[in-house]
Formats: sequence, C-alpha cells, structure tokens
Amino acid sequence: MSRSEEEFILTLSCRDTKGIVHNVSGLLYQAGCNIIDSQQFGDVQGEGATGLFFMRVHFEAPPHLADVATLENLFAHVREQFGMEARIRAAAQRPRLLLMVSQHGHCLNDLLFRWKSGQLPVDIPAIVSNHTTFASLAESYGIPFLHLPLVGGSDAETKRAQEKQIEALIESERIDLVVLARYMQILSREFCEQLRGRAINIHHSFLPSFKGAKPYYQAHARGVKLIGATAHYVTPELDEGPIIEQDVARVDHSLSAEDLTAVGRDVECVVLARAVRWHVERRVLINGHKTVVFR
Repeated sequence: MSRSEEEFILTLSCRDTKGIVHNVSGLLYQAGCNIIDSQQFGDVQGEGATGLFFMRVHFEAPPHLADVATLENLFAHVREQFGMEARIRAAAQRPRLLLMVSQHGHCLNDLLFRWKSGQLPVDIPAIVSNHTTFASLAESYGIPFLHLPLVGGSDAETKRAQEKQIEALIESERIDLVVLARYMQILSREFCEQLRGRAINIHHSFLPSFKGAKPYYQAHARGVKLIGATAHYVTPELDEGPIIEQDVARVDHSLSAEDLTAVGRDVECVVLARAVRWHVERRVLINGHKTVVFR
C-alpha cells in the first residue's frame, strides 16, 4: 500500500464547545495516525455568528486502519459525543465531475485543460449541454458529450423532464460534483435541492450590478472600474448560494466593451477553478448561508 493510499481527510462541523480538538487529535494519536495538516474555525463572534465549529484534518493512518469504513467506525463515539456532521474521505480518491455548459466555453475549456494537465485531480465522465457548440471540444478530450436541447421558451414541465435526464446521468455515473461552467438555464427548485452542496455555479460580479443580456456591455456604458466573478453553491435562490470564492480585476476607460468581456472571462475562469479545486480537496464546509474555506 502506497503512502497516498494511507492518507485521509476528515471534515466535521458541530456546535462549538470545549474539547473538540483535544478529542479528535487524541483519538487519531491513540489509533497511531499521523496528522499532516489540521485547520479549525469557530464561528462564535459577531451578530451573525452561527455558533458552529468547523475542522479539517489531513492525516495518515497505519496500514491496518487505512480504510474509510474502519476509520468511520473508529470515529463513531466522538461523532456521537459532540453531535458532529463528519465525513472521512480517502485523500487519493478522485471525485467525479459533471460539467454543464451552454454557449460560452471559456470556463469549460479552462477546467478541461487543468484536468488534462494534472492540475485538477478529478474524473470527468461526461459533459452536458443544451447546445451542440462544444461537442467537438469534448471529443478532443475524449469525454462523452450529451446534448439535451431546450427550445427557447420551454415550459417548466419540459425543463423538468430535461433535468430528470441529467439526474439519471448523475446517478448512473456516480457524480460527486456538478459544475455549471456557464450553463445558462435557471434550474428548478427540485433539481437545486437534490444538488444542495454538490453543485457550483459561476457568475460575473459588478459594482453596480447589471443583469440581463450583455452585462459587460452595460458595465462599459456605465464606466465601471472593477469587474469580478463569484463562484457559489447552487440553491433555489438564483445566484444567492453560499459563496466559495470571488475575485476582481481593475479596468479603465481605455478598454472597449469587448476588452471588458475578455478580462471578465479570465476572472471567471480563475475563480471557478479555485472553487472547484477547493471543493474536491474537501476544503469547503457550508456554514448556513456562507462557507468556511480552509485554504
């Protein structure tokens, strides 16, 4: 068994109280585990504090304990003692991603390059789109492309039927994370609830905010000086899910609307890639309407 096969990541959350770190680290020590990295955060200060404690521990287990089921059983008493939501994952396990896209392919192309070059340690069983625009791109990477069209003005029933096809794919391919890489369709409440905590979206962030068609052109017309992007978990509330990552780029009057669009797309790619990487590395824990990100 290689060393990587003996490494695991424990993530947990519970009500903040004394003794959590002591009990977790003590249990791992007594079991002969070696803690490689440990981070924790208690959301206990300020008016909006949730009172929750969060922890991520990257550890190495001895060969006779190097199994998720065995470690889960070992950890059962501490989990029950503190009422924890806790998960243990093998560090070497490659999460399975479903990428979804419409007709803007910059984020899709960026994620595929990072995956192919080994920067993103995941498996990508399929790409789904409501258009055929990027079928050849998927083919060039050897990834199955599923075209699920939606005619303009499709009613809720038609959209839900299309979503059920995606749900079936998620089930059959054992998908861990859905990435909306500029998939320009509003998802139903039912679909969002099924994907809670397992779907990431990217959208532009402007000050002030611009919605609707061609937002970068609207920003140019208003002389915006900062453009940015936000990656967040998908919820039924459009673009209001827990934020994972954000970034901005400074622009000025010399840039055209097309220049702003190019800058914005670059920021979107970087922000989405960071969010996806942190999620698959189990660095993101949902804390109510916000997140804790252990970088």
